[in-house]
Amino acid sequence: MPTGDESMPESQMLLIRHGPTEWSRTGRHTGLTDVPLAEEGRDHAVAVGRAIVGLDLPIVAVLSSPLVRAWETCGLAGFGDEAVVTDDLREWDYGAYDGLTTPEIRRTRPGWTLWRDGVPGGETLEEVGRRADRVIASARARVGTTLCFAHGHILRVLGARWVGLGPEWGQMLGLSPAQLCQLGWEREQPVIWSWNERRR
Repeated sequence: MPTGDESMPESQMLLIRHGPTEWSRTGRHTGLTDVPLAEEGRDHAVAVGRAIVGLDLPIVAVLSSPLVRAWETCGLAGFGDEAVVTDDLREWDYGAYDGLTTPEIRRTRPGWTLWRDGVPGGETLEEVGRRADRVIASARARVGTTLCFAHGHILRVLGARWVGLGPEWGQMLGLSPAQLCQLGWEREQPVIWSWNERRR
């Protein structure tokens, strides 16, 4: 985490993955299907809100995916009134694989991985990367911290792109439901200060 001693640009991002849903608990790829939070997810969202307040960050913008699981998390965390919905934070469109688990997909495509093989009828990794780049550009144009309430895969791509890596590097950044990630700077270098951090 930043100590305050670094000569840092003023823009930061705090990424928040939505709380658990019934689909996330069973490993189903949840893209554009609008699955609400499970009761456990609602509890986690409230706890995430307390954790964000405890960080005492200079919050200047709150962005949310339009999908209900992210929007609910944002609202229950206490930031719904100031949030702006942006389609750039919606989850990866998994096309024909939406709602399927990896073992189900591998019955017809042995060895399949999302990051390498993509999805039929959905978005490409490059398209997801371009959406992440637009969110980053918006945050870097502000002085202070931008909160982003969104989803596992789009946030993983966003983390990779923040530090200048290709979107495929998001596969190296595991992210559990209702966790926080802080992106910022060390002097002129964009860095990941924390990732997949549980603060409950």
